Amino acid sequence: MFEQFSHYRISTSGATINLVKGGTGKPLLLLHGYPQTHIMWHKVAPLLCDRFTVICPDLRGYGDSDKPTSDPIHVTYSKRATARDQVEMMAALGFERFFAAGHDRGGRVLHRLLLDYPNLVEKAAVLDIVPTRTIFETVNQELAIAYEHWFFLCQPDNLPERLIGKDPEFYLRTKLKKWSANPNSFTEAAMAEYIRCFSNPATIHATCEDYRAAATIDLEHDEADINIKIPSPLLVLWGAKGIIARCYDVLKTWQERAVNVSGKALDCGHFLPEEAPQETVTALRDFFCQ
Repeated sequence: MFEQFSHYRISTSGATINLVKGGTGKPLLLLHGYPQTHIMWHKVAPLLCDRFTVICPDLRGYGDSDKPTSDPIHVTYSKRATARDQVEMMAALGFERFFAAGHDRGGRVLHRLLLDYPNLVEKAAVLDIVPTRTIFETVNQELAIAYEHWFFLCQPDNLPERLIGKDPEFYLRTKLKKWSANPNSFTEAAMAEYIRCFSNPATIHATCEDYRAAATIDLEHDEADINIKIPSPLLVLWGAKGIIARCYDVLKTWQERAVNVSGKALDCGHFLPEEAPQETVTALRDFFCQ
């Protein structure tokens, strides 16, 4: 995986970020979700390298990136702090303005990046999410059952860390199977990497902190920006067989938060880049090359 890519470790003001970079053309930042790493883009990134310089990092707390010491109010793992990592990392690579796409947690980091740095991203794409604030304001029984991890991972006193840490591979495999329409979409090589990284107790704790931040400090930041709309053109993609498609009018939801929104559902579950890689590549290429 990523054989034609170069590996880097870049220090930001808050963490050292692990990443791969390859291809030529305009820079395209790809941000992964939970409980994965940059490896989730392994079917997509090589197919975009003919038109873009593709950058795939591990978010802080995930993969082989740093796991900074957490704090009582979870600022360290706020989307604001994680977005700052990406801006500083891209600047260190020589990219002051870029395209970006984010899946799952990466989409939430990208949402914050678009609000905090409105002039840096020329175009953006979010994959299979609606805004965090929307989730907490509209959760119903169906969504709560599907998104039970949101309410489990944010619990205090290391409760989720202790329970997940007893068998992290079982937990990870169960989550990937539950959220996908085709569990066979995950290659053995990718799965081995996910298990390797997620078996680290520091990763388990950091990713819980990500969700604790989402339920606290991130909501404060979102509330402060409630009247600000994303200025960049925004592509929204989601899985037709996933919970987001069942619970939300996804385009309408994002039209409330952005000025220029387009998008569609793909025939898959939550993990678009692995379940429907060619369709994801086509949609991203068409959007970013317009």
